[in-house]
Amino acid sequence: MTRTAVVAGGAGFVGSHLCERLLTNGWRVVCVDNFVTGSARNVAHLAGESRFRLIEADVCEGPPPITGRVDAVLNLASPASPVDYLELPLETLRVGSEGTRHLLDLARAEGARFVLASTSETYGDPLVHPQPESYWGNVNPVGPRSVYDEAKRYAEALTMAYRRTFGVDTGIVRIFNTYGPRMRAHDGRAVPTFIRQALAHEPITVAGDGSQTRSLCYVSDLVDGLVRMTDARLAGPLNLGDQEEIPVLRLAEWIRDLAASTSGIVHVPRPVDDPSVRRPDITRAREELGWRPEFSTERGLIETIDWFRGQAGADREALQMAGAEEK
Repeated sequence: MTRTAVVAGGAGFVGSHLCERLLTNGWRVVCVDNFVTGSARNVAHLAGESRFRLIEADVCEGPPPITGRVDAVLNLASPASPVDYLELPLETLRVGSEGTRHLLDLARAEGARFVLASTSETYGDPLVHPQPESYWGNVNPVGPRSVYDEAKRYAEALTMAYRRTFGVDTGIVRIFNTYGPRMRAHDGRAVPTFIRQALAHEPITVAGDGSQTRSLCYVSDLVDGLVRMTDARLAGPLNLGDQEEIPVLRLAEWIRDLAASTSGIVHVPRPVDDPSVRRPDITRAREELGWRPEFSTERGLIETIDWFRGQAGADREALQMAGAEEK
């Protein structure tokens, strides 16, 4: 029997790749999104697939209207970039709390597996490095970033409460920095920002002196971990991320070189509570899921730069066609 997965936030960057992978693996997929930060364009290529359905709905208002059996509920519904959650603080808190509860209710009613896409931001600006799942974090609960950090920490607590109280088959993954095609050029995260600026030969804006580090996981590797967690019965939390640690300044220079750009580097103030280091300990994911990233950072960056370059060309062509039609 074909299994059915509900992917909340399925029209987002990671969510759209997850929908694609589940379909490839033979699932029936119901993609749910309210398009606050996601886009129907990300899943438009799936519209002709008979096993795919797109529902525009806000999970904060209640469980999505699903007919038929549900075998898995995957919760990726949340603004995820600093630009988004700083502009949408109340919406971010609400989807982490009410949205998560409604999706847990759906999983409970259906006897379905529930997977929460949490975040490395639950560790805050860490005092332990690299970060294992046993680390409780160093989070500022009243800082501007807390709307995202605490929403995810609450969502984790709620997920575990449903597991302990109602016996829901739940799993939690903590996602570290992820990049790849379908990222929004202006979403504020380092990789798309640096690529957009490099391709336009504009100054590349590095926060602070650029010594802060990030660990970048290519989206297909991350999705593989999410699918493995869906098929497992592990509670987690499990870290999913790449272990190669890169200073942000080096990342900016690397992207500039790969894009053959003439951009210079300019330094701008660092955001409040911006983490100084970020690298996952993935021992548990490796041992319990048999998962590890396969893409090298350079290969992933080349693929992502090529995608952004192609998007820019397609957008220019669309504008030219629109202009010709107006004439």
